[in-house]
Amino acid sequence: MSDETRLDGIVALVTGSGAGMGRAHALLMAERGADVIVQDIDETSAADTAAQIRARGRRGAHFTFDVSDVSAIGRMMAEVERGFGGLDVLVNNAGIGGQNAVIEDIDEQRFERMFNVHAKGTFFCGRGAMALMKKRGRGKIINTATRWALSGHETSSHYICAKSAILGMTKAWAKELAPHNITVNAVAPGGVWTDMVLKARGADFINAEAQKVPLKRWAQPEEYAYLVAFLASRQSDFITGQVISPNGGATIVGF
Repeated sequence: MSDETRLDGIVALVTGSGAGMGRAHALLMAERGADVIVQDIDETSAADTAAQIRARGRRGAHFTFDVSDVSAIGRMMAEVERGFGGLDVLVNNAGIGGQNAVIEDIDEQRFERMFNVHAKGTFFCGRGAMALMKKRGRGKIINTATRWALSGHETSSHYICAKSAILGMTKAWAKELAPHNITVNAVAPGGVWTDMVLKARGADFINAEAQKVPLKRWAQPEEYAYLVAFLASRQSDFITGQVISPNGGATIVGF
């Protein structure tokens, strides 16, 4: 492994890292030398991820709250600065599923919940993180969108709207934060095997959807973690404002 892939001396924060893709991101970064802060809405899973980080010989801590709680985000950032001395990498991963809802079933409450978690949560976690990064004169923010924000989908338009907002946020932040040596990029995943999707849709649905993908499968969480670890590393220092969508060829666009 080349030095550029290592994350030694890096402090990273991954939201929604109690399970699924977020946990995969956190553990791979710890394996590559980063100290990692875990955020999740579930106390047990967050604590477990943090324990696995420490078992890999890195510093790990966890915070448990709803990512749409702006005051809780502020308290977490203050604790991160006190406990870890600052922050180098933020992975905005926390999210909820689209529930396969058609337009007629998306009421105001469901619409607001989707935007509160994805758009609001991403924005205010990013705002808190960049304040710490500016003090260090560097940083990397990695946001999580969806391939559906690139291609559309026949259901879950509230989910796609919220994720599309993250794409706009990524591009705007990349320009605003470039003078501070802070890069901002987005990952737009295709299908991925996670407990959240499995519980919501079932294995039969996933297997059927996988047949529509040119590579005839969905990804494992670790396959997205490799990309996130790359974007967190020195290898990505000249990449900012980009949207990268690993999806097995399900959506093919220019990057």
